[in-house]
Amino acid sequence: MTNPPPESLSRITNDIIQRFETMGAARDQAVTQGRQLVRLAANAIRSMHRDAVDQADSLLDDASALLMELRTIAAPFPSVYWAGYVQDAMKEYAEAVLTSAMLRGEPLPGPRHIQVEDGAWLNGLAEAASELRRDTLDALRANEIERALALMDQMDNVYAMLVTIDFPDAVTGGLRRTTDQLRAVLERTRADVTVAVRQQRLERLLQATEDRWSGELP
Repeated sequence: MTNPPPESLSRITNDIIQRFETMGAARDQAVTQGRQLVRLAANAIRSMHRDAVDQADSLLDDASALLMELRTIAAPFPSVYWAGYVQDAMKEYAEAVLTSAMLRGEPLPGPRHIQVEDGAWLNGLAEAASELRRDTLDALRANEIERALALMDQMDNVYAMLVTIDFPDAVTGGLRRTTDQLRAVLERTRADVTVAVRQQRLERLLQATEDRWSGELP
């Protein structure tokens, strides 16, 4: 068996340049679409906080379609697909989808269902739980204590699960740091909810006492 004749240096170099150009074009597209995806996800979350559900759903639909395009562009090039800008875009999309599910009390879609990688999904979950703080505070301002407690419980459940995942940051995409950030948000939220619950109990006690005294007066 004879080896094929070696290619010329210029042919080898030209082939490499062509592959670099193809990968560079894919990278440029991925960067652009990743930025657009992040923007759509952020706007969807803002719409959720404003209770603009239809607008949020429309933005999520657009983001989902863009994510499919991004995956198609980046998949043939592992160095592009696993680059930070692609995985960050997936994380932001996961955050938006998971925030929507948690606010609606729906089951959380897994990473395969929404077509993101595991690390991006977990980090998106942590950030989605942090997003619930705003809605918890809104519930407290509206004196909706039960809703505030339910939202805080969701945050707590997510944190309790995330702390059990102990793998290197290279595997999880820096999950430990994101989980620590969630813990800080959860602690502040728990303090706010605790104060509101105690105040509600005090108000009820004072009202009951006032009612009792009013009933005993001639």
